[in-house]
Amino acid sequence: MNRSKTLGPVMMSPALIFVVLFFLLPVVMTAVFSFTNMSTATGISGGTYQITPSALRSLSADHDMAPLANELRETRFTVDQAGLSDLTEGNTDTRFIEQLQVNLLDQSFGNRRELTREMRTLRYSPRSARELNTIANQFQRSVGTTRYDSKEEILAAVSAAGISLDEQEADALLKASYTGWVWTKENYQRMTSLPDTKTALSNTLMYVFTTLTLFNVGFALVLAIATHYMPKNIAGFYRAVWLLPRITPPVLYVLLWKWLAWDTGFISNLLGMFGVQSKNWMLDTPAHAWTFVILINGFVGASMGMLVLSSAINAIPKSHFWASEVDGANRWQQIRYIILPQLRWPILFMTCYQTLSLLASFDYILLATGGGPGGSTEVWALRAFHTALSNYAGNLQYGYGAALAMVLVAIGMVMSIVYLKLFGFNKMVAKPRIEI
Repeated sequence: MNRSKTLGPVMMSPALIFVVLFFLLPVVMTAVFSFTNMSTATGISGGTYQITPSALRSLSADHDMAPLANELRETRFTVDQAGLSDLTEGNTDTRFIEQLQVNLLDQSFGNRRELTREMRTLRYSPRSARELNTIANQFQRSVGTTRYDSKEEILAAVSAAGISLDEQEADALLKASYTGWVWTKENYQRMTSLPDTKTALSNTLMYVFTTLTLFNVGFALVLAIATHYMPKNIAGFYRAVWLLPRITPPVLYVLLWKWLAWDTGFISNLLGMFGVQSKNWMLDTPAHAWTFVILINGFVGASMGMLVLSSAINAIPKSHFWASEVDGANRWQQIRYIILPQLRWPILFMTCYQTLSLLASFDYILLATGGGPGGSTEVWALRAFHTALSNYAGNLQYGYGAALAMVLVAIGMVMSIVYLKLFGFNKMVAKPRIEI
């Protein structure tokens, strides 16, 4: 008895492991990444500190510290102990080195000419201008050409360059110069402020609602009912034909649609006989692009819906139809009072499944229009893909893309709950009041 109790969990453990590794863990990691600013520029590991041109622009624009940015941009010459040590190891006169230490130590100069002018005033200074310039180069200090591994190192380098920072300036410099990722909520704030967000959301809602109602559920239900009343062999043939879009490789399937819509394709050649100028019917206007996008995705979704709903109709006892025919019911009455009431569960399943599938899918849109023309067919999932994995700018924004993906997860969960309430899920799974 004890063995039988443990057999179930043991048998289910491989499935649970796969669910955790390939479903729960990716969702959790995506949620974590959505609160970071990870990108191609920051990488996914710890960063360093470097005063780059973008860091200087950030100091000027974001922190209103243009004078500090100008100071950091300049190359300075600072007489410090490190430079004196380098001179000691060379052939420089030790008496001159001692004079530099006594008279100019820790002094900074804006350019090499100012430093050489001061060195000429010393008693044991070399008379050769070339030698003075060589010595001055030992004290050249620029904080913008070096990567620093810690806060202490970059602050020490700035101080060595003769630039003094107060606490506010130091904090601003560290934030602007850090090249790694940080924890932030700015991804979601940015999402609500960009106008592209509203466009992508409206595109997604229109795409999901139209494709779902017209094809994935609506047209699929029509196909399932129509083939139910056909002879068995003919119905099997039509179902096989409607399966072709689903079993065809997406690249080949979309290529066939492009062949129809190209300026040298079937539609242009056909309409050219009537004097219509040839053009790319898929990308010439947003309305045409959306028509093809919905048709391309709709035929694929309708094929699966047809299979599920056809199986559900075939599972209805034949005696129901025979009894209705005896009572004089026509086919429309059979559909209304026998078929549709018993399809609530399959329709709920198809609606939930296809909604989640349409929310997350973008492959056919990417292959057909790429989100064009002008981003008019870019849905939310495609925007997340372009942001995090593929864009023309080259700076892939992993954190912002993850935030976009998490919004889809939240919308999918909310829509699933709405569907369960709308279709009366609790009533469908409730135990019958009487047993037959």
